[in-house]
Amino acid sequence: MSPNPNLVVEMRGIVKRFPGVLANDGVDFELRPGEIHALLGENGAGKTTLMNILYGLYAPEAGEVYLRGRQVAFASPREAIAQGLGMVHQHFMLVNSLTVAANIILGQPSPREPLLEKTAAVHQRLRALSERYGLSIHPEAEVWKLSVGEEQRVEILKALYRGAEVLILDEPTAVLTPPEAEELIRILQQMAAEGKSIIFISHKLDEVLAVSQRITVLRDGRLVATVSAADVDKRTLARMMVGREVLLKVTKGPAQPAEPRLQVEAVWADNDRGLPALRGVSLEVRAGEILGVAGVDGNGQSELEQVIAGLRPVTQGQITICGQETTHRPVQETHRAGLAHIPSDRYRMGLLPDFSVAENLFLQRINEAPFTVRGWLNWRAVRQAAEQLVSAFDVRTASVDSRAGVLSGGNAQKLIVARELSRQPRVLLAAQPTRGVDVSAIEYIHHRLLEQREAGVAILLISTELEEILALSDRIAVMYEGQIVGLVDAATADVHDLGLMMAGTKVGTSS
Repeated sequence: MSPNPNLVVEMRGIVKRFPGVLANDGVDFELRPGEIHALLGENGAGKTTLMNILYGLYAPEAGEVYLRGRQVAFASPREAIAQGLGMVHQHFMLVNSLTVAANIILGQPSPREPLLEKTAAVHQRLRALSERYGLSIHPEAEVWKLSVGEEQRVEILKALYRGAEVLILDEPTAVLTPPEAEELIRILQQMAAEGKSIIFISHKLDEVLAVSQRITVLRDGRLVATVSAADVDKRTLARMMVGREVLLKVTKGPAQPAEPRLQVEAVWADNDRGLPALRGVSLEVRAGEILGVAGVDGNGQSELEQVIAGLRPVTQGQITICGQETTHRPVQETHRAGLAHIPSDRYRMGLLPDFSVAENLFLQRINEAPFTVRGWLNWRAVRQAAEQLVSAFDVRTASVDSRAGVLSGGNAQKLIVARELSRQPRVLLAAQPTRGVDVSAIEYIHHRLLEQREAGVAILLISTELEEILALSDRIAVMYEGQIVGLVDAATADVHDLGLMMAGTKVGTSS
């Protein structure tokens, strides 16, 4: 069959294998001019692999790729960029020590004109692009000083600067606050209205339905269907992704709170720039309850997570875990006191990507029996225990000897959940536990958190997903500019009042 010259992108019968995994199994995909086309699927369904093939990062074993009716086979991203493709990866590809402008021209051919003239021209063009699309980024800003949302704008600017007419966005809202996500959707809609074609990979079904014209769903590396966004709803999409009905809302019984297990008293701490990030934060979490911490990202949640886990020094105040003061104690002592930690950044704080699945599960306990006997490591015991956890927590991996770095986002998160809950904690610190994972993994992780609550674990849930906070929490503390500005009962919480508190307005508190 001849390629369709009216399509911007046409992919036919794409096959891609990795050791032990058939990532893409005869997948078809097409993109029309001026279209926002969403690509859905569970973690590991093959979405990113398919787009990496289009972008020249991988070569398919079989299949054909057409760009504007002409067959292409990009050997590298540089070749794809030269043909008008741009990709914003889930994990940003920026150099923190450089400015916005330096990041954008990094890797470009050396200028023939004097460097100062080149720099002035780059700044002028970046300002024009920034104003045109409302991206609001200063070319001379240093990347390390930018928020996550601003970093993403830099990535989009980089693609536009290089002439992208087709833009691939991989989980673009996974780390954005709700206002930032709304602003990004507005920008994408403007780009599409001007004729650019956009591929939008996401797990957030509300956003997919709001922004896209068509939706392609993959499952286990195969194409399920391509549908019009106007013809489906969230439940239908979830069923297509997972192959069964998915509970989009959790049900839980009333909490039975007991003794306090985690106490944070008047804690102050600085951020990485040496400025106060926590300003007198106090909270208490009791056995058998979930205390949710809500707020717009960047208001001290990360620093709160880190001081409780022993990863950031406290300048004033006290932290107590199960009756033991851990304020200035190392991470190992917070664990011994009874704390388990699901970190907000699974790749920086939660995993060693170059170590195996088994090693990641048991490195913290490697000196314990039966993993060490009379000073000798028992790798057979480690592997057997790892296989049991992988099975119990549905971590999908070719082997427990596989590198943790090759796991999909959802499976990496389930690996961390498995490790932390297997330690039978008394206090669980769960920070952004479902960030960037699919509906099936969200359902699974929520179920596990509620199991821990029923078992009497004290859970501090830090999340920028207000829907998640409302669904799981028994009480909700709202953070704004490093302070707790409200504490409410989740059963009677008013979304409007929570929004006001997240913006810094004290509405009223109750415990």
